[in-house]
Amino acid sequence: KQREIIDRKKVFADLTAIANDPDLNNFKQRSALLTKLKSVMESGREVIRARFEESNSGQDTVFSNSFLMDQIVRLIHDFATNFIYPLHNPTNEQRMSVVAVGGYGRGDMAPHSDVDILFLFPYKQTANGEQVVEFILYMLWDLGLKVGHATRSVDDCLRMGKQDITIRTNLLESRFVWGDEETYNVFRARFMDELVKGSGLEFIEKKLGERDDRHVRMGDSRYVVEPNVKDGKGGLRDLHTLFWIGKYLYRVNSPMELVDLKVLTRKEAQGFLKAQNFLWAVRCWLHYLSDREEDRLTFDMQRDIAEHLGYTDHAGASGVERFMKHYYLMVKHVGNLTRIFCAALEERHQRRPLIRFPGKLFGTKEIDGFELRNDRLTVENLNVFKKDPIKILRLFLVANQNGVGIHPETLRWVTQSLKHIDHKLQNDPDANEVFLEILTQRQNPDIVLRKMNEAGVLGRFIPDFGRVVAQMQYDMYHTYTVDEHTIRAIGVLNQIENGELVDDAPVATRIMGKVISRRVLYVAVLLHDIAKGRGGDHSELGAEVAEKLCPRLGLSPADSETVAWLVKAHLWMSLTAFKRDLNDPTTIKAFGDLVQSQERLRLLLCLTVADIRAVGPNVWNGWKATLLRELYYAAEDRLSGGLNADSRDSRVANAQMALREALVDWPTDDIEDFIDRGYPSYWLSFDTDVHVHHAHLTRDAKKSGADITVDVRIDTEIDATEITVHTTDHPGLFSQIAGSMALCGANIVDAKILTLADGMALDTFFIQDANDEAFNDKAKLEKLRETLEQVISGRV
Repeated sequence: KQREIIDRKKVFADLTAIANDPDLNNFKQRSALLTKLKSVMESGREVIRARFEESNSGQDTVFSNSFLMDQIVRLIHDFATNFIYPLHNPTNEQRMSVVAVGGYGRGDMAPHSDVDILFLFPYKQTANGEQVVEFILYMLWDLGLKVGHATRSVDDCLRMGKQDITIRTNLLESRFVWGDEETYNVFRARFMDELVKGSGLEFIEKKLGERDDRHVRMGDSRYVVEPNVKDGKGGLRDLHTLFWIGKYLYRVNSPMELVDLKVLTRKEAQGFLKAQNFLWAVRCWLHYLSDREEDRLTFDMQRDIAEHLGYTDHAGASGVERFMKHYYLMVKHVGNLTRIFCAALEERHQRRPLIRFPGKLFGTKEIDGFELRNDRLTVENLNVFKKDPIKILRLFLVANQNGVGIHPETLRWVTQSLKHIDHKLQNDPDANEVFLEILTQRQNPDIVLRKMNEAGVLGRFIPDFGRVVAQMQYDMYHTYTVDEHTIRAIGVLNQIENGELVDDAPVATRIMGKVISRRVLYVAVLLHDIAKGRGGDHSELGAEVAEKLCPRLGLSPADSETVAWLVKAHLWMSLTAFKRDLNDPTTIKAFGDLVQSQERLRLLLCLTVADIRAVGPNVWNGWKATLLRELYYAAEDRLSGGLNADSRDSRVANAQMALREALVDWPTDDIEDFIDRGYPSYWLSFDTDVHVHHAHLTRDAKKSGADITVDVRIDTEIDATEITVHTTDHPGLFSQIAGSMALCGANIVDAKILTLADGMALDTFFIQDANDEAFNDKAKLEKLRETLEQVISGRV
C-alpha cells in the first residue's frame, strides 16, 4: 500500500535517467528534477487524501504524510550525493545524517505541517556537507514546503539540548531519515546517557510548566466554542506532553508500552490512542478544507467537518452539535489521562508532587475521614468509595474547606467509582445536603464544581446537568459550552458576594447582602441553562426541571417555586434593559408586573449579572451595567408603589454630593447652578463621571454663548461612540438628530433624551458603525458634527 503513495526505487530510476541525460544542462536538469518530484509528491498526497476521505483515520493520514516526506527527502539527498556533489570515499568528518524532528520526527504530519529537519554531522560541517544541505533545502522550498532546519554537530546538539528544554524535546523525538545512520546512533546514545539520564524530574516539571503557561495563553479552558485543536487545553499538544514524558522516563515509543510498565491500564492507553486519532482526524480536515495550516476549529469549519466525519442530525441535536459534544468529551478525557499519568509517575518516583496545590499542611494526618498526604487528600483504596459512596462528594467538600488538593490517584479511583453514584445516592438527603454545601461555599465553589465535572461526578449526581456537559452553544455570542458557562456563572456570583466586583457591578454587590436565601440564588444559577439543547424554550423547560429537582436537593416548596421562577425568568431583565425603552413607563410597569416582589428583583439582577459576565470575555461592559442599573431602580420604585421617595431622594442626594466632591475646585455657585438644572430623573440616569462631563460641557457652552454644542467621546469599553447634543429644546429635535445620524451612516444603539430645568436639551446618543463597532472615523465624525449643527440650526 505504501508504494501506491510513492515508489521510491522507481522514482529514483527516473531521476537517474534525468541525471544521465546528456541533452540537459544544469538548469534544465534541475527543472526536470523539480517537475518530477512535484508530480510524485502531489500524486502521493492525492492518494493519502482519498484514503482519508474514505476512512477518516487521522493516524493513517499523519503517518502516511510522514512516510511520503521521508521518501522525498531521501530522493533529494541521494540525487545530491550521487550526481551533484558526489563523494566516492567520504571521511568520518564528511558523513552526514538527515534527521526528522518536531511533528515530523514523531511521524504525525498533518497535510500542511512544517517539515522540521536536523542535518547532523559527527564534528563540524564540511564544505561538501554545506553544499548538500543547501541543495536539499532549496529543493524542498521550491516544492512549496515550509521547512524548519538546523545544521549541527553531535556536540552542538548535546550542548544546546542541555541549555534549552525546547531543543532537548525536539532531539528527544528525533528520528533517523537517511544518510549516515552510525552518526545518528552515536548521537542518540550520547543524548540518552548525557542529557536524559538522571534528569527526569527536571524535565517533567519544565514540560508541565510549559503546558500550564500554554493553557493560560490559550484561555485555560477546554470548553471554548472555537477551540484550538493543537495548542488548546486537552488538545494534541497535551497528548504530546504525555508522550514526551513517557519517552524521556521510560524510553517508550508508544502508549501501549506503558501498559507493560504498569504506568497506564490497557483501557487508559487505548483511550489515549482513541483521543489522539480523533484529534488527528479533526486537524487533518482543518488543513484540507482551509488548504493551509489551520488549527482553530472555527464556526464556519465545524459544520463542514461534522458532515465529513459522518455526524448526522438527531432529535434535539444537529450533526454539528453532536460532533462538538464528542470533541469536548475527548479533550476532557485527555485531562483525565494527564492526571492519571502524573499520579503514576509520582508513585514511581516518590518525590515532590508533580502537580502542586496551595496549602501549608505536610506529612500524613487524617482530616474528616480522609488521609492527608503531601498536602493532598487521599483514601486507602478504591473500595472506600464502594462502601460509602457519599465520600465521593465529601472528598471535594473537605478538600476545599481545608485549602488542599486531591491526589490524582484518588481522582482516578473517583472516576472508576462513578457507577456507585446511583439512584439511591442521588436521593439521599445527606448526599444532597453535602452537594448544596459545596455549591454555596463562600470560597471558590466554581473551582470545586469544575473538578467534580472533570471527574464526571457532577453530571452523575445531577443527571440533568450531565445532559449539558460538553453541550455546545452554536452561536457567535457564547464563548463556552453550557456546563463551563454555568460553572463560570457560579464563580461570578461568588465574586459578587465576596465584594470582588464592586467596581464593575456595584448595585449587584450591594443588594447581594440583602438577598434572603443564598441557596435559592446559587441553585438558580446552577439550573438556569439546564435545559439547553432539548429543543423548545430552554427557560420554560428548565423551570420544569427545577420544579422536580429542587425538592430532591432539600429546598422548601416556597424556595423551589422561586428557583423555578428564576430559571423561567432569567432572560427577562437583560431583554428588557437592552431591547426596550426604559424611559417608557409602560416598559417599567410590564417588567414590574412580571417580577412582582423586591426579593425576586434582587435575585433576578444578581442572576442576570452572573449570567452575562460568564458568557465570555468583553461581553459585560459599562453600558450594559448602566442599563441594568436603571431598570433595577425603576422597577424598585414601581414595586414600592411609587412611594419609595426616601430611596429615590437618597440616591439623588448621593449623586449630587458625589458631583460636589468631584468638582471640589469649582466655585460653589457654578456647582449649585448646574445641580439646580437637573431633575431627579437626570441624577438617576448617569454615573458621576458623566455628571462631571455634562457640568463642564454646559458651563463651557454658557461661557462661549454657543447655541449648539455637539460633544463626541469614543468609549472603547462598550465599543460605541457617545454623542451629546446641548441646545435649546424644541419639537422635532430628536427626529432631527436621529435623521442626521442615519444620513451619516451611524446606527443608534441607545439614547437618553433629557430636558434640563432651564429649557435646554441634553440628549445623549450611543452610535456604532455598520460593523457594530465604535463610529470613530475622523472624517465621518466631522461630517456628522457639521450635519447636526446645520440641521438643528435650520440651515438645512
